[in-house]
Amino acid sequence: MTNSAIAVSGLRKAYKDKVVLDGIDLEVRAGTVFSLLGPNGAGKTTTVNVLTTLMKPDGGSVRVAGHDVATEAKAVRAAIGVTGQYAAVDELLSGQENLQLMVDLSRGPAKDGKRVVADLLERFELTEAAQKPASTYSGGMRRKLDLAMTLVGSPRIIFLDEPTTGLDPRSRHTMWSIVRGLVADGVTIFLTTQYLDEADQLADRVAVLDQGRLVAQGTPDELKRQIPGTHIRLRFTTAHELDAAARIFPGATADPDALALRVPGDGGTKSLRALLDRLDEHSLSAEECTVHTPDLDDVFLALTGHTTEAAK
Repeated sequence: MTNSAIAVSGLRKAYKDKVVLDGIDLEVRAGTVFSLLGPNGAGKTTTVNVLTTLMKPDGGSVRVAGHDVATEAKAVRAAIGVTGQYAAVDELLSGQENLQLMVDLSRGPAKDGKRVVADLLERFELTEAAQKPASTYSGGMRRKLDLAMTLVGSPRIIFLDEPTTGLDPRSRHTMWSIVRGLVADGVTIFLTTQYLDEADQLADRVAVLDQGRLVAQGTPDELKRQIPGTHIRLRFTTAHELDAAARIFPGATADPDALALRVPGDGGTKSLRALLDRLDEHSLSAEECTVHTPDLDDVFLALTGHTTEAAK
Protein backbone atom coordinates (compact mmCIF):
# COMPACT_ATOMS: atom_id res chain seq x y z
CA MET A 1 0.00 0.00 0.00
CA THR A 2 1.38 3.39 -0.96
CA ASN A 3 1.96 6.05 1.68
CA SER A 4 1.05 8.84 -0.75
CA ALA A 5 -1.94 10.99 0.15
CA ILE A 6 -1.56 12.94 -3.10
CA ALA A 7 0.26 11.80 -6.24
CA VAL A 8 0.49 14.06 -9.29
CA SER A 9 2.31 13.27 -12.52
CA GLY A 10 2.48 15.45 -15.61
CA LEU A 11 -0.43 17.68 -14.60
CA ARG A 12 -1.35 20.14 -17.32
CA LYS A 13 -4.03 22.82 -17.42
CA ALA A 14 -4.63 25.61 -19.90
CA TYR A 15 -7.20 28.33 -20.43
CA LYS A 16 -7.60 28.59 -24.20
CA ASP A 17 -4.06 29.28 -25.42
CA LYS A 18 -2.62 30.19 -22.00
CA VAL A 19 -0.83 27.30 -20.28
CA VAL A 20 -1.32 27.61 -16.52
CA LEU A 21 0.18 24.30 -15.37
CA ASP A 22 2.89 22.83 -17.56
CA GLY A 23 3.63 19.26 -16.49
CA ILE A 24 3.51 19.31 -12.68
CA ASP A 25 4.91 16.35 -10.72
CA LEU A 26 4.54 16.15 -6.96
CA GLU A 27 3.91 13.66 -4.20
CA VAL A 28 2.58 14.33 -0.71
CA ARG A 29 3.15 11.68 1.95
CA ALA A 30 0.30 10.89 4.31
CA GLY A 31 0.44 12.58 7.71
CA THR A 32 2.69 15.45 6.61
CA VAL A 33 2.44 19.13 5.74
CA PHE A 34 3.17 19.98 2.11
CA SER A 35 3.44 23.66 1.24
CA LEU A 36 3.05 25.07 -2.26
CA LEU A 37 4.69 28.47 -2.72
CA GLY A 38 4.70 30.82 -5.67
CA PRO A 39 4.02 34.40 -6.76
CA ASN A 40 0.55 35.49 -7.80
CA GLY A 41 -0.33 33.95 -11.15
CA ALA A 42 2.05 31.02 -10.69
CA GLY A 43 -0.78 28.46 -10.78
CA LYS A 44 -1.25 27.67 -7.07
CA THR A 45 -5.02 28.17 -7.04
CA THR A 46 -5.44 26.19 -10.25
CA THR A 47 -3.45 23.33 -8.73
CA VAL A 48 -5.65 23.30 -5.62
CA ASN A 49 -8.81 23.50 -7.75
CA VAL A 50 -7.73 20.44 -9.71
CA LEU A 51 -6.75 18.48 -6.60
CA THR A 52 -10.08 19.25 -4.94
CA THR A 53 -12.12 18.27 -8.07
CA LEU A 54 -13.32 21.83 -8.68
CA MET A 55 -11.58 21.81 -12.05
CA LYS A 56 -10.70 19.01 -14.46
CA PRO A 57 -7.09 18.60 -15.60
CA ASP A 58 -6.24 18.73 -19.30
CA GLY A 59 -3.58 16.07 -18.96
CA GLY A 60 -1.56 13.98 -16.56
CA SER A 61 -2.42 11.70 -13.66
CA VAL A 62 -3.83 13.11 -10.40
CA ARG A 63 -4.72 10.85 -7.48
CA VAL A 64 -5.93 12.10 -4.10
CA ALA A 65 -6.50 9.63 -1.25
CA GLY A 66 -5.88 6.89 -3.78
CA HIS A 67 -8.65 8.05 -6.11
CA ASP A 68 -8.45 9.58 -9.58
CA VAL A 69 -9.78 13.15 -9.46
CA ALA A 70 -11.25 12.91 -12.95
CA THR A 71 -13.05 9.54 -12.72
CA GLU A 72 -13.59 9.19 -8.95
CA ALA A 73 -14.42 12.76 -7.94
CA LYS A 74 -17.09 11.72 -5.44
CA ALA A 75 -14.67 9.45 -3.56
CA VAL A 76 -12.06 12.24 -3.51
CA ARG A 77 -14.55 14.72 -2.07
CA ALA A 78 -15.49 12.26 0.66
CA ALA A 79 -11.87 12.08 1.79
CA ILE A 80 -10.90 15.77 1.78
CA GLY A 81 -11.68 19.04 3.50
CA VAL A 82 -11.08 22.51 2.06
CA THR A 83 -10.56 25.74 3.99
CA GLY A 84 -10.34 28.71 1.66
CA GLN A 85 -8.52 32.00 2.11
CA TYR A 86 -11.67 33.69 3.42
CA ALA A 87 -13.69 32.15 6.23
CA ALA A 88 -16.82 30.55 4.79
CA VAL A 89 -19.01 30.97 7.87
CA ASP A 90 -22.60 32.18 8.04
CA GLU A 91 -22.39 35.36 10.10
CA LEU A 92 -26.09 35.26 10.98
CA LEU A 93 -25.63 31.91 12.73
CA SER A 94 -23.82 31.27 15.98
CA GLY A 95 -20.64 29.22 16.06
CA GLN A 96 -22.56 26.22 17.30
CA GLU A 97 -25.21 26.61 14.60
CA ASN A 98 -22.56 26.84 11.88
CA LEU A 99 -21.08 23.57 13.05
CA GLN A 100 -24.49 21.93 13.40
CA LEU A 101 -25.30 22.96 9.83
CA MET A 102 -22.20 21.14 8.62
CA VAL A 103 -23.16 18.08 10.66
CA ASP A 104 -26.62 18.07 9.09
CA LEU A 105 -25.15 18.40 5.60
CA SER A 106 -22.70 15.55 6.23
CA ARG A 107 -25.59 13.11 6.70
CA GLY A 108 -23.81 11.35 9.51
CA PRO A 109 -25.61 9.60 12.40
CA ALA A 110 -27.84 12.20 14.08
CA LYS A 111 -27.05 10.86 17.53
CA ASP A 112 -23.37 11.75 17.08
CA GLY A 113 -24.01 15.30 15.86
CA LYS A 114 -24.17 17.06 19.23
CA ARG A 115 -21.07 15.25 20.44
CA VAL A 116 -19.15 16.21 17.29
CA VAL A 117 -20.15 19.87 17.66
CA ALA A 118 -19.27 19.96 21.37
CA ASP A 119 -15.90 18.29 20.76
CA LEU A 120 -14.97 20.72 18.00
CA LEU A 121 -16.02 23.78 20.00
CA GLU A 122 -13.81 22.60 22.85
CA ARG A 123 -10.91 21.65 20.61
CA PHE A 124 -10.84 25.09 18.99
CA GLU A 125 -11.50 26.96 22.25
CA LEU A 126 -14.82 28.33 21.01
CA THR A 127 -17.09 26.94 23.74
CA GLU A 128 -17.61 30.29 25.50
CA ALA A 129 -18.53 31.99 22.21
CA ALA A 130 -20.60 29.07 20.89
CA GLN A 131 -23.95 30.86 21.24
CA LYS A 132 -22.77 34.21 19.85
CA PRO A 133 -23.33 35.18 16.19
CA ALA A 134 -20.26 34.56 14.03
CA SER A 135 -20.49 38.24 13.01
CA THR A 136 -19.16 39.12 16.48
CA TYR A 137 -16.10 36.86 16.17
CA SER A 138 -12.58 38.19 15.66
CA GLY A 139 -10.64 37.24 12.54
CA GLY A 140 -8.78 34.53 14.41
CA MET A 141 -11.98 33.06 15.83
CA ARG A 142 -13.59 32.97 12.38
CA ARG A 143 -10.61 31.14 10.95
CA LYS A 144 -10.79 28.62 13.79
CA LEU A 145 -14.52 28.14 13.26
CA ASP A 146 -13.98 27.74 9.52
CA LEU A 147 -11.38 25.02 10.08
CA ALA A 148 -13.58 23.36 12.71
CA MET A 149 -16.41 23.22 10.13
CA THR A 150 -14.01 21.55 7.69
CA LEU A 151 -13.27 18.84 10.27
CA VAL A 152 -16.91 17.82 10.77
CA GLY A 153 -16.56 15.03 8.21
CA SER A 154 -13.20 13.85 9.67
CA PRO A 155 -11.26 14.35 6.41
CA ARG A 156 -7.85 12.71 6.20
CA ILE A 157 -6.55 15.33 3.76
CA ILE A 158 -7.12 19.06 4.29
CA PHE A 159 -6.36 21.84 1.83
CA LEU A 160 -5.56 25.13 3.57
CA ASP A 161 -5.43 28.16 1.30
CA GLU A 162 -3.52 30.94 3.07
CA PRO A 163 -5.09 30.09 6.45
CA THR A 164 -3.54 32.96 8.42
CA THR A 165 -3.94 35.86 5.99
CA GLY A 166 -4.86 38.99 7.95
CA LEU A 167 -4.44 37.41 11.38
CA ASP A 168 -2.47 38.99 14.21
CA PRO A 169 0.72 37.17 15.37
CA ARG A 170 -0.99 35.49 18.32
CA SER A 171 -3.82 34.13 16.15
CA ARG A 172 -1.29 32.94 13.57
CA HIS A 173 0.59 30.94 16.18
CA THR A 174 -2.69 29.49 17.44
CA MET A 175 -3.48 28.27 13.92
CA TRP A 176 0.00 26.80 13.63
CA SER A 177 -0.57 24.84 16.83
CA ILE A 178 -3.88 23.55 15.47
CA VAL A 179 -2.23 22.44 12.23
CA ARG A 180 0.52 20.62 14.14
CA GLY A 181 -2.14 18.90 16.23
CA LEU A 182 -3.97 17.72 13.12
CA VAL A 183 -0.78 16.29 11.64
CA ALA A 184 -0.02 14.54 14.93
CA ASP A 185 -3.40 12.83 14.51
CA GLY A 186 -2.36 11.59 11.06
CA VAL A 187 -4.09 14.23 8.92
CA THR A 188 -2.34 15.36 5.73
CA ILE A 189 -2.17 19.12 5.13
CA PHE A 190 -1.74 20.74 1.71
CA LEU A 191 -0.86 24.35 2.48
CA THR A 192 -0.63 27.36 0.21
CA THR A 193 0.74 30.49 1.85
CA GLN A 194 2.39 33.82 1.08
CA TYR A 195 4.08 33.80 4.51
CA LEU A 196 7.36 32.01 3.97
CA ASP A 197 8.04 31.79 7.70
CA GLU A 198 4.78 29.85 7.93
CA ALA A 199 6.00 27.28 5.43
CA ASP A 200 9.34 27.15 7.23
CA GLN A 201 7.60 26.51 10.55
CA LEU A 202 5.04 23.95 9.39
CA ALA A 203 6.03 22.21 6.17
CA ASP A 204 7.79 18.87 5.93
CA ARG A 205 8.27 19.52 2.23
CA VAL A 206 7.99 22.65 0.09
CA ALA A 207 7.46 23.08 -3.64
CA VAL A 208 8.01 26.38 -5.44
CA LEU A 209 5.76 27.01 -8.42
CA ASP A 210 6.56 29.70 -10.97
CA GLN A 211 4.86 30.35 -14.32
CA GLY A 212 3.15 26.97 -14.24
CA ARG A 213 6.26 24.91 -13.52
CA LEU A 214 7.74 23.52 -10.34
CA VAL A 215 11.18 25.08 -10.05
CA ALA A 216 12.19 23.35 -6.80
CA GLN A 217 11.02 20.76 -4.27
CA GLY A 218 12.46 19.55 -0.99
CA THR A 219 12.50 20.11 2.74
CA PRO A 220 12.91 23.75 3.82
CA ASP A 221 16.50 23.01 4.87
CA GLU A 222 17.31 21.32 1.56
CA LEU A 223 16.06 24.32 -0.38
CA LYS A 224 17.99 26.76 1.80
CA ARG A 225 21.21 24.82 1.23
CA GLN A 226 20.83 25.34 -2.53
CA ILE A 227 21.16 29.09 -2.10
CA PRO A 228 24.57 30.68 -1.46
CA GLY A 229 24.85 33.17 1.36
CA THR A 230 25.69 31.20 4.51
CA HIS A 231 28.15 33.22 6.56
CA ILE A 232 29.56 33.72 10.03
CA ARG A 233 29.06 37.13 11.61
CA LEU A 234 31.70 38.34 14.05
CA ARG A 235 31.13 41.42 16.16
CA PHE A 236 34.05 43.19 17.83
CA THR A 237 34.35 45.82 20.55
CA THR A 238 36.76 48.15 18.74
CA ALA A 239 37.42 49.33 15.20
CA HIS A 240 41.06 48.25 15.59
CA GLU A 241 40.01 44.63 16.20
CA LEU A 242 37.59 44.76 13.27
CA ASP A 243 40.30 46.02 10.91
CA ALA A 244 42.74 43.39 12.11
CA ALA A 245 40.19 40.59 11.61
CA ALA A 246 39.29 41.87 8.12
CA ARG A 247 42.96 41.56 7.11
CA ILE A 248 43.19 37.88 8.04
CA PHE A 249 39.95 36.84 6.31
CA PRO A 250 40.17 37.70 2.58
CA GLY A 251 36.72 37.93 1.04
CA ALA A 252 35.09 38.99 4.30
CA THR A 253 32.83 42.06 4.38
CA ALA A 254 33.19 44.63 7.16
CA ASP A 255 30.42 46.77 8.62
CA PRO A 256 32.26 49.57 10.49
CA ASP A 257 29.09 51.04 12.00
CA ALA A 258 28.18 47.74 13.64
CA LEU A 259 31.80 46.71 14.25
CA ALA A 260 30.88 43.48 12.50
CA LEU A 261 32.61 41.23 9.99
CA ARG A 262 30.75 38.89 7.63
CA VAL A 263 32.88 35.86 6.76
CA PRO A 264 31.61 33.48 4.03
CA GLY A 265 31.38 29.84 5.17
CA ASP A 266 29.25 26.73 5.11
CA GLY A 267 28.12 27.05 8.73
CA GLY A 268 29.59 23.66 9.68
CA THR A 269 31.46 23.02 12.91
CA LYS A 270 34.71 22.25 11.08
CA SER A 271 34.85 25.60 9.30
CA LEU A 272 33.68 27.43 12.44
CA ARG A 273 36.44 25.82 14.47
CA ALA A 274 39.02 26.80 11.85
CA LEU A 275 37.77 30.41 11.92
CA LEU A 276 38.01 30.62 15.72
CA ASP A 277 41.47 29.06 15.65
CA ARG A 278 42.56 31.69 13.13
CA LEU A 279 41.33 34.46 15.40
CA ASP A 280 43.17 32.90 18.32
CA GLU A 281 46.40 32.71 16.31
CA HIS A 282 46.25 36.48 15.85
CA SER A 283 45.27 37.13 19.49
CA LEU A 284 41.83 38.38 18.45
CA SER A 285 38.55 37.72 20.20
CA ALA A 286 35.06 38.49 18.93
CA GLU A 287 32.45 39.69 21.38
CA GLU A 288 29.78 37.85 19.43
CA CYS A 289 29.80 35.04 16.87
CA THR A 290 26.69 33.91 14.99
CA VAL A 291 26.03 31.67 11.99
CA HIS A 292 23.56 33.00 9.41
CA THR A 293 21.92 30.84 6.73
CA PRO A 294 19.57 31.81 3.88
CA ASP A 295 15.85 31.67 4.72
CA LEU A 296 12.92 30.78 2.46
CA ASP A 297 12.63 34.42 1.42
CA ASP A 298 16.11 34.11 -0.11
CA VAL A 299 15.12 30.82 -1.77
CA PHE A 300 11.93 32.35 -3.15
CA LEU A 301 13.77 35.34 -4.60
CA ALA A 302 16.53 33.22 -6.13
CA LEU A 303 14.11 30.78 -7.76
CA THR A 304 11.35 33.11 -8.96
CA GLY A 305 13.03 36.49 -9.28
CA HIS A 306 10.38 37.96 -6.99
CA THR A 307 10.53 39.06 -3.40
CA THR A 308 7.75 37.91 -1.11
CA GLU A 309 6.38 41.44 -1.02
CA ALA A 310 6.14 41.50 -4.82
CA ALA A 311 4.37 38.15 -4.75
CA LYS A 312 1.60 39.32 -2.45
